[in-house]
Amino acid sequence: MRVAMIGTGYVGLVSGACFADFGHQVTCIDKNEEKIALLRSGGVPIYEPGLDQLVQRNVREGRLDFATDLTEAVRAADVVFIAVGTPSRRGDGHADLTYVYAAAEEIGQVMDGFTVVVNKSTVPVGTGDEVEALIRKVRPDGDFAVVSNPEFLREGAAIDDFKRPDRVVVGTENARARDVMRELYRPLFLNETPIVFTSRRTSELIKYAANAFLAMKITFINEMADLCESVGANVQEVSRGIGLDGRIGAKFLHAGPGYGGSCFPKDTLALVRTAQEADTPLQLVEATVRVNDARKRAMADKVIAACGGDVSGKTIAVLGLTFKPNTDDMREAPSLDIIPALQAKGARVRAYDPAGIEEAEKLLKDVEYTTGPYLALEGADAVVIITEWNEFRALDVDRLKAALKSPIVVDLRNIYDPAEMKEAGLIYTSVGRP
Repeated sequence: MRVAMIGTGYVGLVSGACFADFGHQVTCIDKNEEKIALLRSGGVPIYEPGLDQLVQRNVREGRLDFATDLTEAVRAADVVFIAVGTPSRRGDGHADLTYVYAAAEEIGQVMDGFTVVVNKSTVPVGTGDEVEALIRKVRPDGDFAVVSNPEFLREGAAIDDFKRPDRVVVGTENARARDVMRELYRPLFLNETPIVFTSRRTSELIKYAANAFLAMKITFINEMADLCESVGANVQEVSRGIGLDGRIGAKFLHAGPGYGGSCFPKDTLALVRTAQEADTPLQLVEATVRVNDARKRAMADKVIAACGGDVSGKTIAVLGLTFKPNTDDMREAPSLDIIPALQAKGARVRAYDPAGIEEAEKLLKDVEYTTGPYLALEGADAVVIITEWNEFRALDVDRLKAALKSPIVVDLRNIYDPAEMKEAGLIYTSVGRP
């Protein structure tokens, strides 16, 4: 099949490359000429394990190409995906659909023959109706169907998530569009992937409901971690004890500094706004947003307390800046709250991240960056682990202690065993554990 993918951000590029790897003919389109030039030269603008090889292989084999103008690709396409950004709108938290509507208008102007237009971007309930109306206005005689097909990719594991998904959700009541989408995803039938066909509005809501539920799970275990600290319990054992219940499950029950990233913060906020406008407030989701925002700020207080209540003039080493491992994504990362709060109390910050430094430099001021974890530790008064990159999971504890000026370790991801750290002579603080 011929596929046009509008947007070469995280979702668009991963989806386009994976569809090409399935054997479809894919053109990824972006107005950013520098980004397209980079992709044509074999580079990729984002860090995602395996993505560069996937892109290069499919370009080499002639199934994947890139363009700055959508005209030719859309005219030839069976399916056109809209995979542009939907950031939170300033002031009210709603999803900003400017790019979605602009793409829809351009598609309407140039599409030829029956075209399935797919919203891959995360959009509020009813956006598909608006996109359909917009295309119809631009192209009254157009033969097309607008479909919702939300993405469920985890950064750092996106390729595997695309090729071996838990499910594929397709929102359409158009029989022809349904047949096209079934053919597009036919390679997944070998894995017996469940494909959920539903109405467009239901599909749109599934995406938001899934992210909100996972965000609530994270926030729940974070609040339980606070309670564990107060009563002398162990949150990791609590997580295991409840996660073995099949009705609950173990995933997303890892206490830490709060969720971040490109999805959970903006999607929970957008869902809250949608529900409020529908006069059906979602109080659990509202509380999740509020508690998570407060938690990220509170992590700086945890570091300050571990340093004796004062970090003025002290050097704090930070390991991990991105919101999660195996990505360079800094959007809504806990480090963006923790580091400025420490600096406001007079701390100097020296930091290392395996992939996020280039992005961090754009967002954090007056931070000294190093090229390795032990360089960050040298002479520091304390070290804080914010992101659980694999290379931080087995640090040489003796070397760590020798590098630090004061043997203070604040582990916000519970990577290490408290007893072992104490035995090594370190003053160790973690989350929700005695």
